[in-house]
Amino acid sequence: MEKTTQIYGIRAIIEAVNSNEEIDKVFIQKGLKGDLIKELERLLRQKDISAVYVPVEKLNRLTKNNHQGAVANISPISFVSLDDLIEISNTKDKPALFLLLDQLSDVRNFGAIIRTAECTGVDGIIIQKKGAAPVTADTIKTSAGAAFKVPIAKVDHLKDAVFYLQASGIKIVSATEKTNTSVYDVSYAGPIAIVMGSEDRGITPSIIKVSDYTAKIPLQGEIASLNVSVACAVFLYEAVRQRLAL
Repeated sequence: MEKTTQIYGIRAIIEAVNSNEEIDKVFIQKGLKGDLIKELERLLRQKDISAVYVPVEKLNRLTKNNHQGAVANISPISFVSLDDLIEISNTKDKPALFLLLDQLSDVRNFGAIIRTAECTGVDGIIIQKKGAAPVTADTIKTSAGAAFKVPIAKVDHLKDAVFYLQASGIKIVSATEKTNTSVYDVSYAGPIAIVMGSEDRGITPSIIKVSDYTAKIPLQGEIASLNVSVACAVFLYEAVRQRLAL
């Protein structure tokens, strides 16, 4: 079920944090003073929730309501644990297919990737708690509702998730231009997790280093790279093609 994607007011946000709502980010007015805002800041630190300090004009653009100096973005979906993702995949009669998104920042790219993931039978998407694009109303719209169908897990550190997946018998394929191996030369027949990087920096080097395979998409034109959602589709449909041939 879709939930509200925004709450406003310091007391309301404090209540949401204490109720363990899935809060992606809190915007706080710069220079705000008082015991209530200190309590909110303490809770955000305790729960490891991202806070951004912005001018009041930014808050006024975020909501027309009386924000009292704070606005929070709430995820419209519920997240699952990494353990749950693996358990779900183990109940299926096909090899696991996961997608890890390393610091993807654009919500529409995120939505487009979720849509493709649903169409290609991805068992789950894994993102990092900090630095990842939030699931917003725009994400839901771009995903054509697929965000309610594909399980998504949030983890503290993506590299730790890589190690956990590998320990569970799942091979890691990182999509990077810094390799000589083509996307078409890697086997996706077994349990696989594909890692896609951020729009501007790609995959974190430490994650590439511990991956089982690296692969790139051969480009024939003059432009050096594809949009990340398009690149993701190429990888996922190569996995589908190989699996259909089995």
